[in-house]
Amino acid sequence: MTELGKAGTFLLGDRPVTRLGYGAMQLAGRGVFGPPRDRDEAIAVLREAIASGVDHIDTSDYYGPYVTNQIIREALHPYPESLTIVTKVGATRGPDGSWNPAQSPADLRQAIHDNQRNLGLDAVHVVNMRLMGDVHAPSEASVAEQIGTLAEMGREGLIHHIGISNATRAQIEEAEGIAPIVCVQNHYNLAHRDDDALIDWLAGKGIAYVPFFPLGGFSPLQSATLDQVAARLGHTPMQVALAWLLQRSPNILLIPGTSSRAHLRENLAVAEIDLPADAVAELGAIGG
Repeated sequence: MTELGKAGTFLLGDRPVTRLGYGAMQLAGRGVFGPPRDRDEAIAVLREAIASGVDHIDTSDYYGPYVTNQIIREALHPYPESLTIVTKVGATRGPDGSWNPAQSPADLRQAIHDNQRNLGLDAVHVVNMRLMGDVHAPSEASVAEQIGTLAEMGREGLIHHIGISNATRAQIEEAEGIAPIVCVQNHYNLAHRDDDALIDWLAGKGIAYVPFFPLGGFSPLQSATLDQVAARLGHTPMQVALAWLLQRSPNILLIPGTSSRAHLRENLAVAEIDLPADAVAELGAIGG
């Protein structure tokens, strides 16, 4: 079994987590909508992740919608004390599978209550406020109303910690003036490196950075350099891309997702990959 502890740990608020976690998005059906093709396999993936040492799951009630959280509850509730569940709010799904903003105070309150009910939690460990700007170019709109609403729910005992997603440094700084921010979840990978300076700034503040689309998202990473480095080292290109992220900065937490136990094992094996300096340099040049 892979020793996940080799990936290191980082604090997510007051909760230490292994830096290699699990993202639940792929547990839903095609297009992150509707039920999975194989619910039994989805449950088995979650149980094997926990048995393998994963202590950090990223999810959202708008995956499905509701599907992933209901599967998580069925597979894992009552949860281990060591398990940190991170969800996100800020959107809903239309009947056609569309992604629609849901950012008003009433929307956010409803979303938190939905997450509590579907996950079976009295209080959610971490809630990321997902801003609805373009993932390639987040907007600079004020986040005061949204973060203020989550902070109020924190004081009511419904949320332990707050994060922010798809945000700029200015928005993070505005949010920090309202409530402590424990993590930032933005678009980042080998080829998309706009957040290089932001990651370093957050590391200095002890704030976790969680890259979404770490392997390119719906359009997987394509790089001849990545393929060559992976072949030389005897790993898959996706394993090498994840290993590069782990070595990029100690505050990066990874949440690769899958609906397959075999693929889960490939992802978790990344904890034991130590990229040599020449490979790190070659890979770093991809997004340079």
